[in-house]
Amino acid sequence: MYEVVVERPEVEIVEKIKKARSKDEDVVRVVEEMKKAEVKELRGNEWKIEGDIVLKKGKVYVPKDEELRMEVIQLHHDVPAAGHGGR
Repeated sequence: MYEVVVERPEVEIVEKIKKARSKDEDVVRVVEEMKKAEVKELRGNEWKIEGDIVLKKGKVYVPKDEELRMEVIQLHHDVPAAGHGGR
């Protein structure tokens, strides 16, 4: 087993993702289906709930909010390990 370290900007993004999911019709529909069926997985494991986070195909689903999606991209693209040094 391994430990995941989550830094402050990532914690803030996770909170924003949780809040934004109520505005995304696809997520609302999937979460309601899961609640009705009383399951944590749906459609052959395509959708899954872990804690308060919705996963799609094993990855955190970022709701359809362009500003939030750009923030996620910038958070992970603009770090020195992922960037390209401005070249």
